[in-house]
Amino acid sequence: MKLLLVEDSQRLRDTLTRGLRAAGFTVDAAADGVEASGFLAGFDYDFVLLDLGLPRMDGFGVLRGLPVGGTRPRVLVLSARDQVGDRIEALNAGADDYLVKPFAFEEVLARLHALARRPAEVRADVLEHAGIRLDARAHQATFGERTLNLTPREFALLELLLRHRGRVFTRAAILDRIAGSASDASDRSVEVLVFGLRRKLTDAGCGDVIENRRGAGYLIE
Repeated sequence: MKLLLVEDSQRLRDTLTRGLRAAGFTVDAAADGVEASGFLAGFDYDFVLLDLGLPRMDGFGVLRGLPVGGTRPRVLVLSARDQVGDRIEALNAGADDYLVKPFAFEEVLARLHALARRPAEVRADVLEHAGIRLDARAHQATFGERTLNLTPREFALLELLLRHRGRVFTRAAILDRIAGSASDASDRSVEVLVFGLRRKLTDAGCGDVIENRRGAGYLIE
């Protein structure tokens, strides 16, 4: 799952980024509202972790610039503003949840998973296809009774293709979704990643479920 972290404190931003990546998220990080708006205009995100007291453009400005419906990411506000009025204003402006600083990192993860389970935009924690079972919350993938020992990027690629079955993803789109926009990885690294995932699926007895549309990209039908 891809997340945009918007936080002007570099120390907190770095700490959250490390923790979220270790938990399996693909993370882009912005230090102010203008930078955040640029990320949101250029890339799709599942979640936004948003501070309100930002330079150049505050969190409310970021919220007002989000699209309505369809591809809109879930927004969890992380703010030191602890008054009821601040929470109401943020929720009315489009935030999905609000957490007051200081907070426990485990609660951030719990709230993100809770947002992912909300029925308005159905997002299954467990994906199943052709004998493959992927549990996004537990970060575990199996084929039949066999556990697939996937790297974080292999897991992210499998989740991406299973969650959007039938959709072709170019190498550039795969890099954006699983490595982040700041990554210096190349198209060649996507080929290596797909090869490694295919091999592990084949070794588990699954066969080659990943289709390569020449000149277009990869998909699972």
